[in-house]
Amino acid sequence: MQYLLVLHVFLSVGIIGLVLLQRGKGADAGAALGGGGGGGASGSVFGSQGSANFLSRATAVLATAFFIVSLTLAYLAANREQAGSVVNNGSVLSQPIEAPASGATDDIPAAADTPVSGDVPAAE
Repeated sequence: MQYLLVLHVFLSVGIIGLVLLQRGKGADAGAALGGGGGGGASGSVFGSQGSANFLSRATAVLATAFFIVSLTLAYLAANREQAGSVVNNGSVLSQPIEAPASGATDDIPAAADTPVSGDVPAAE
């Protein structure tokens, strides 16, 4: 499971890097409408971009791998007790209730010994 976590981090950093390297779609539209400084109009409003380039395909591949690893990690985390590697996650709900030791109840006063607000004698 540790290898999947490391792979998950590398995939997320790779996706972030690839997204930051790509140009936005709005930059192409602005350049095509005359805002690019060249002043020439291209064949279409959104530029002459045919099929997806290498960066967008690599982003799609990494995003798919990231999605699969995320689902795998979620499945393993939900079923790790059944897989044989029982780990105490610190939750009080998953801990068994333990009976007090035999001499531990001697220090606790009984309910009849505890004064109630109406049973307290008035000071003289």
